Amino acid sequence: MVIWICTAAAFVLTAFAELLHSARVRRVGRLAFGPHMRPARWTLVAPVLRCAAAGLLAWGLLTLLVDVKPKIHRADTLNPDEVRHLLLVLDVSPSMRLQDAGPEGKQSRLHRARDVLQSMFSRLAIGQYKISVVATYNGALPVVIDTSDAEVVRNVLSDLPIHYAFKAGETKLFDGLDEAATICKPWKPKSTTVVVVSDGDTVPATGMTKMPASVSGVLVVGVGDPITGSFINGKNSRQDVSSLRQIALRLGGKYHDGNKRQIASSVLSEITTGGNRTTLEKLTKREYALMAIGIGAALLAVIPLLLHLLGTSWRTGVSGRSPRRAKAGSFAVSRDEAKLRRRA
Repeated sequence: MVIWICTAAAFVLTAFAELLHSARVRRVGRLAFGPHMRPARWTLVAPVLRCAAAGLLAWGLLTLLVDVKPKIHRADTLNPDEVRHLLLVLDVSPSMRLQDAGPEGKQSRLHRARDVLQSMFSRLAIGQYKISVVATYNGALPVVIDTSDAEVVRNVLSDLPIHYAFKAGETKLFDGLDEAATICKPWKPKSTTVVVVSDGDTVPATGMTKMPASVSGVLVVGVGDPITGSFINGKNSRQDVSSLRQIALRLGGKYHDGNKRQIASSVLSEITTGGNRTTLEKLTKREYALMAIGIGAALLAVIPLLLHLLGTSWRTGVSGRSPRRAKAGSFAVSRDEAKLRRRA
């Protein structure tokens, strides 16, 4: 409230000063602007611009002084407003250890998932992300929550036998999605990217959790041979493309076959920046105050110069006129000057 009162006071005082100045200029109008006593038309807006500039300058300076905390720039810290979250839902079922993945079909599915995710990390500004990992098999367990250490995540994606933490059974991706939704629900809106990595699962017709407002994009990555597959527990296990694609569709995200190809940069850009705020939405009161100071100071500096150079088209002198008219004009000007001096 104090800021607005001071801003209004600056505007009113500047307006009062402009009225006094206008009255003084009017008294010497013939000397300043010639016989017509009128300046250039554009100068009519100069008083209004100066009043607005004074108000902007006062508001910006007072806002920075009173209402905005100082911003400290450090190389080892990240602005909390710029932090994003990367939430990995990783299938750790025994079928993820089958070796039928990769370009040559000789990698385990888990190792292929590690390579795909490391490629993704290398193309993201990973320093701006806090990473969480949810392991899912016959249930779901959070492994890492909001870590900034990428090595911890790489260790999880290696040969860490997380599947021993679960009871043997069927893979339940929905449990992992439920846990992910619970974890990211308190986070800022549009600040989280969810990446699901799996070789497939049966998809019930109902029961899928809706992602909260904090999620800006979902990417479902499939690993494993989608055609031949390998046998485990008497079953032929292969990447279930149709079920993974259906999960991505129901979550409003993208599906990517990561068995032989890395994630395209265009897909990464879409899921990580598609929900970001625009540049205008990122502006805070601090930025608006700085812009107000810049605009106000620029107007107050430029307007006097423009008034001096372009304030009137009338120039003293007799060039371009006949001697008789020049003499008459000089006499008229001299007479006007004499009258003004007598009045003074």
